[in-house]
Amino acid sequence: MEKPTRAEQRRRSEEGILAAARTLFAALGYDRTTIRAVAKAAGVDAGLVMHYFGSKDELFARASELPVAELPVADADEMVEALLASLATRLDDEPVASLAVLRSMLTNEDAAARYRAAGVEQLAQISAAIPGEDAELRASLLGAIVHGVIIERYLLRLGRLSDASPEQVAELLRPVFRALAAPAEG
Repeated sequence: MEKPTRAEQRRRSEEGILAAARTLFAALGYDRTTIRAVAKAAGVDAGLVMHYFGSKDELFARASELPVAELPVADADEMVEALLASLATRLDDEPVASLAVLRSMLTNEDAAARYRAAGVEQLAQISAAIPGEDAELRASLLGAIVHGVIIERYLLRLGRLSDASPEQVAELLRPVFRALAAPAEG
C-alpha cells in the first residue's frame, strides 16, 4: 500500500478538521466552539487548525458553506415537489452546515449574513414559480416553514417531528405548500 502524498495528507487533515468544526458549530454555535475543541475532535493540534484556516472566523466560513439547492421554476407544482424533496433530504440526513449557521446566526452577524445570502437565491427561485403579485411573500412563507421544520427537528426537538419520517412530513406539508404556491383568489 502506497504512502499518501503530502497533498493527500493535507486534504484529509482539512476534511477532518472541517467535519469536526461543522459538528461542533452545529452543536454549540459559533460563540461556544473553540479552536482547541475543534482540534481535539479532529485529532490534531490546535496549531494545525490555525495553520490551515488562519482564524476561527475563516474556519467557520469554510465549515458553514451552504449549498444552494436548484429548484425547477417551470411551474408552481414542480417547485412544490422539488421543495418537498429537498426538505425530505435534509430530514433524512442531518444538514450540519445549515445547523451550524442556524445555531450561530442569532449571535453572530457573519452567520446571519451567510444564511441570508444562501436564502436570497432560493427565495428568488421559489418566487419565480409562484403566480401573482404576492409571490415573494408566499415564497417567504414557504421558506419559513422549511426553516421552522429544520429547527424543530434538529435544534429544539420538542415534538414528534424529531423522529417523523421525511415522507410523512412531506405528505402532511404538501397541501399547505400547494395552497401557498397557488395563485391568489379574488
